[in-house]
Amino acid sequence: MKRCEWVSDALIYIDYHDKEWGVPEHDDRKLFELLTLEGAQAGLSWLTILKKRENYREAFDHFDIEKVANYNQTKVEELMQNKGIVRNRLKIEATIKNANSILAIQKEFGNFDTYIWRFVDGKPKINAWTSLTEIPAKTPESDAMSKDLGKRGFKFVGSTICYAFMQAIGMVNDHTIDCFRYQEVNRFNR
Repeated sequence: MKRCEWVSDALIYIDYHDKEWGVPEHDDRKLFELLTLEGAQAGLSWLTILKKRENYREAFDHFDIEKVANYNQTKVEELMQNKGIVRNRLKIEATIKNANSILAIQKEFGNFDTYIWRFVDGKPKINAWTSLTEIPAKTPESDAMSKDLGKRGFKFVGSTICYAFMQAIGMVNDHTIDCFRYQEVNRFNR
């Protein structure tokens, strides 16, 4: 079975690629989780973050946006002692800040989903890459998303992180055309 070139032989990586990556996601809690994980990944490997994913869910109250938005300094210090997550104060504080920013967006747009999917006019962009080397690290859409999220107070949302987020939540189908998931994911997009 042919997969995208970036997938290693680690089962957790295969499972993520085969079942989740690139599938359109519209649940605000899951969107918050994936945005958080993409930010946590900055400077690290995605495999490292996938291995810590369950720990993140436990540590951040399963990404309950309201609960995370209300974390205080005591909770930050507790998270800094949690060996199951990336213990980077800036990334932890960014998660709390981002939760508050998502709450503001939910008031303005009704939900985070409606807001975030505007950057691709509400429907996934289907690419047709033949090689990993063709896939961009960022696009004009991720640039626009990054800029707007930054204006709204989000942290760890540079354009490259935003594009990885877009790939993860299916805003773009960046499976290469020879990957068995390419056509499967396209079916979700119809």
